[in-house]
Amino acid sequence: MGAVGKWHYGGDGGGVLPCAASPPVAPICQKEMIMTLVPLINATMPIPLHALAAILALVIGAAQLWLAKGTARHRQLGYVWVGLMAFVAISGFFIYETRLFGVFSLIHLLSVLVLVTLWRAVRMARAGKIRAHRRAMILLFWLALVLTGLFTFAPGRIMHQVVTGF
Repeated sequence: MGAVGKWHYGGDGGGVLPCAASPPVAPICQKEMIMTLVPLINATMPIPLHALAAILALVIGAAQLWLAKGTARHRQLGYVWVGLMAFVAISGFFIYETRLFGVFSLIHLLSVLVLVTLWRAVRMARAGKIRAHRRAMILLFWLALVLTGLFTFAPGRIMHQVVTGF
């Protein structure tokens, strides 16, 4: 039958079965998990651009954490990262998939917090307050980008559909 966790065709017309199911069990028709960008591409604007900017910010932010600090490259990538994060926050104001307070949700509040923190963190760096700048940027990366990004993979969300195919 194959390894547990893999998918196979039942062979008896029953459809795709998880390998944990054995022949005496009635076939359970399940969709095969296939990653696809179709749900993201077909999403209403600005969701595709918001996701693209967030993914780019994730990659550049990780590089910023790993590469040497205080260099010209760090400053250049930092400005790109700040621009991407600002775009993600601003475009978030136009996404109304999850509504808690009228058309607004906690994500809209997070967007305000991100914009204020970005502005303050850049000001701190320019003022030579590097420890405060570093702390603000690291918190933005891990909390506003990584942690909230993980919530986009919850069932029913577009990124869950992208990863699982359903």
